[in-house]
Amino acid sequence: MAPLIYTRRTSAYISALTQAIDKKLLKALDSPTQRRDLLQELFADIALEVDDRAREIILGGEDASEVQMKVPLCFYDVLADHFASEPDERGKPILDLIVQLWSQPFASHIFALLFHKWLFEVQLDSSDLLLRYSSALVQGATNVLWIDIQTNTTHFQSLFLYLLEDVALVPKKLKKIPLQAQRDLFLLLSRFIFLYNYAEKLESFFQNFPEFPNAFLVGGPADIFVIELTDQLQKLKVEPVLLHYLSHIKVLRGLELRMTTSTRLKTCLYSFTSPGGPMYPTRAVRHAAWDALDFLFPVGRYPRHIISLFFRLLYPWYWPSSCWNFVWSCIQEMLYSITRRVFPSHKLS
Repeated sequence: MAPLIYTRRTSAYISALTQAIDKKLLKALDSPTQRRDLLQELFADIALEVDDRAREIILGGEDASEVQMKVPLCFYDVLADHFASEPDERGKPILDLIVQLWSQPFASHIFALLFHKWLFEVQLDSSDLLLRYSSALVQGATNVLWIDIQTNTTHFQSLFLYLLEDVALVPKKLKKIPLQAQRDLFLLLSRFIFLYNYAEKLESFFQNFPEFPNAFLVGGPADIFVIELTDQLQKLKVEPVLLHYLSHIKVLRGLELRMTTSTRLKTCLYSFTSPGGPMYPTRAVRHAAWDALDFLFPVGRYPRHIISLFFRLLYPWYWPSSCWNFVWSCIQEMLYSITRRVFPSHKLS
C-alpha cells in the first residue's frame, strides 16, 4: 500500500476510526464478562475490507490512482500505516489499552494487525518491553494467519508480506527485535510461505535465516524450514489448502537436506498416501501426496507403490471405491484416446 496522503478529510476519517477502537477497548476493560465478545467484534471490524465510500476518502478520492483502487484494502492496513507514520505519538492510547487486556483472547490478534509496522519504526529503550511486544506480534500473527488456512483465503496476505519482505529479508529492520523473536518470526514465515505463494523467495529467505542454537543437531536453514513445513502439513485439515501446499512442495527438490530431515519429509508425505489413519486423506490428497513423493524422491518409487498396494489390501472396505475409480480412469483414458483420434488437434500456423 502506498503512503497515505493526509488530507483534512482523510485525517478526520482515520481519527474517527481510532476513537471507535478506543471506545470499544475501554468498554472491554469496564465489562469483564463481555471482554471476549467485544474484542472479537473489534478484531472482526478492523479485519474488514474497506468499502468503496471509505476507500475514496482514505485514498484521496479523485486523486487516487486506478491501481490503488483495485488493490484489496482492509482497515488494519490503513491503521497500521497510520500508527507507523508517527510511532511516538499515534496509537499510544490504544496500545496502552491493549497491554491492559494482554491476557484476553483476540488481544494479540488486534496488536499484530494494528502495530506490526509500528514495532519496527518506534525506538524502545527497554529490552524487556521489546521482547514482550515482538513475542506478542509473532503469537498474534500466527493466530491471524491460521484464520486464512481455516477459511481457505488470503485475507491477511499483506500482514505476511510485510513480515517477509520488509522485515525478514531486510537485516537492518530484522535486528530491531531480539534474536529469539527473530527465530520465532522465521519459523512462523516457514509455515505459511507456501500458503501465500512466495516459494520464489526461498533462496533469499534461507540467506537471512538467524542462527539457531540447535543448528548443529538439526541442520541449516533448509532443514529447519522443512521441519516446520512438515509439522504444518500434519496440522492441515482443509483439503484445498492441503492440496495447495502439496502442489508447491515440489520446489524443495534439489535442496541439500540432512538424512533425518529428508526422512522426516518422506514419512510426512507417505502418511498422506494411505486411505486410513492417522490422516484419513481424501483421494485427491492421496494422489497429490504420491505425485509430490515420487517427484521429490524418485529412487524407490516402484517398491513404494507395491508396498502401498499390499497395505491397501488391509482395508477391504475401500476395495469397491478403488475398483470403481480404476475402471472409471480407464474409461476416461479410452474416451480421451478415441476423441483425439476422431478429432485430431491442428497445429497453429
